[in-house]
Amino acid sequence: MKEYWLFLKTSLRLNRNVSTHIIYSSARYRLPSCVSPAGTARRAEHASPPSFPPFLPLSPSLDPDPPHTSAAPHHTPLPPLRSSQAASVRAGDPSLSPSSVFSGAYMGSKSVDEVLDAAAAAGVHYSALRLDGLNTQVSAASYEEQPTTSGLENGHQEPFVIGVAGGASSGKSTVCKMIIDQLRDQRVVVVTQESFYYGLTDEELVHVHDYNFDHPDAFHTELLLSCMQNLKRGKAVDIPNYNFKTYKSVPNARKVNPSDVIILEGILVFHDSRLRDLMNMKIFVDTDADVRLTRRIRRDTIDKGRDIKAVLDQYSKFVKPAFEDFILPTKKYADIIIPRGGDNDVAIDLIVQHIRTKLGQHDLCKIHPNLYVIQTTYQIRGMHTIIRDAATATHDFIFYADRLIRLVVEHGLGHLPFQEKQVITPTGSVYTGVEFSKRLCGISVIRSGESMENALRACCKGIKIGKILIHREGDNGQQLIYQNLPKDIANRHVLLLDPILGTGNSAVQAISLLLKKGVQEANIIFLNLISAPQGVHVVSKRFPRVKIVTSEIEFGLNDDFRVVPGMGEFGDRYFGTDDYQSLTPFFCDDKNRVRG
Repeated sequence: MKEYWLFLKTSLRLNRNVSTHIIYSSARYRLPSCVSPAGTARRAEHASPPSFPPFLPLSPSLDPDPPHTSAAPHHTPLPPLRSSQAASVRAGDPSLSPSSVFSGAYMGSKSVDEVLDAAAAAGVHYSALRLDGLNTQVSAASYEEQPTTSGLENGHQEPFVIGVAGGASSGKSTVCKMIIDQLRDQRVVVVTQESFYYGLTDEELVHVHDYNFDHPDAFHTELLLSCMQNLKRGKAVDIPNYNFKTYKSVPNARKVNPSDVIILEGILVFHDSRLRDLMNMKIFVDTDADVRLTRRIRRDTIDKGRDIKAVLDQYSKFVKPAFEDFILPTKKYADIIIPRGGDNDVAIDLIVQHIRTKLGQHDLCKIHPNLYVIQTTYQIRGMHTIIRDAATATHDFIFYADRLIRLVVEHGLGHLPFQEKQVITPTGSVYTGVEFSKRLCGISVIRSGESMENALRACCKGIKIGKILIHREGDNGQQLIYQNLPKDIANRHVLLLDPILGTGNSAVQAISLLLKKGVQEANIIFLNLISAPQGVHVVSKRFPRVKIVTSEIEFGLNDDFRVVPGMGEFGDRYFGTDDYQSLTPFFCDDKNRVRG
């Protein structure tokens, strides 16, 4: 069998004392079946048969960091690698390649149509399409179709899953805390592998000092895998709690809700290939063995009140051999290796920057480069919560909708061409800035688009605004019945205003009219609050150079071609003509009394 291994190690040295090592591997190999220390090969009745994918073996001569095992491993022959599977072997996160570290998305060589056709064939919804999932990967554990969306119930995109592994006392918890502290505007939840220890039997409790807590069989991996899969699908889970005083597991002790970021932390979270496949980023915290031992002695003697001799005996008997046999070999699967753990601030900053890039980039942005989704914050999410609530009063709906529209307009203006300009400040200094294009106009699609005009006027003083009215005949047929556009619109950049992008048919009609009037396709910026994936696809496929700027991507369209979860009829809610108010005669007051 032809052996293949590509190893690239990039060291970012900002000074002589700070370095961040990032390792990229284009193949993964199966861990050898290591001989367990005496008394540790247990729980065969709970352990599931190994389900390793048929990856290529790693040649010992090419191993950059060969594991130092205290027990001689025996290797099981690997099945031959099929060509379809060879194409699916990934090197971790493709965006961590040397040319695009912590930057944009990965598209591969597939066209938009090919990607969407493949997604449709697999039953994948546009709003949560994962490009790396389009590769034909065969899982040895199961051939069942795995859901590729995490928030099908609430329309949210798939969470970003981070695995943090490393030896005991290496600083994994510190790294997780630092990541959480910097991701202040995102919902983050941490799942620890320690919560999934098996409870000890009465017989095992008698010989608890001979029990190896660092062996893979000590964890209820199947339960951990089930919890992580449900979290990734957008479902809340109940996490057990392990009591290290009684050595018993308390089931359903903590409820964990789905979040934007899920961090799975533990010494052996990379050991099972099924857990690794759920991760978008894999981090290995690499700390010197002496430092880890010192921390362990301090923790066990001070926090747990243990005797130092017992701590050292356990370390030499179980902890050190398990690290060399099981933990250190999983270092090969890491996308990022952090030396010195929580002391490496540069590494944490780079990781958080990469996570923010991924979170701020919806999956559809990877397919349609002309789509721009403003980065979400708790403020933006809070405003969306208010205007989506059917019980929100009209004045509150208008207030918070105006705030969101203003943000979208400002973001859209950022895509206009600018020219450098120097000015003299009141202090007599020269300031080099930019001057935005003055050849600009807004076009609102009547009538909901008119709700965005005030925000545009507030941002662009004296801007010309035209109008287009498109009468809907059926769900797919569109008929233009009114237009009032600036006479020189062909020489201007156009901001097309419509708060909701649903099927995309009205947008196609409006953009087609602008093109007939001589407007350049690249000079059109389509602004809306929410967008359905189907509408984004329709507009982008027809007009790939038109920029679409939105604040959130929706789940999709229902059977009535309404955007879901959506916010109802935007124009009716904004202008106070919703169903309840429209049933009240215009000559009556809010209590249905005839006005005098």
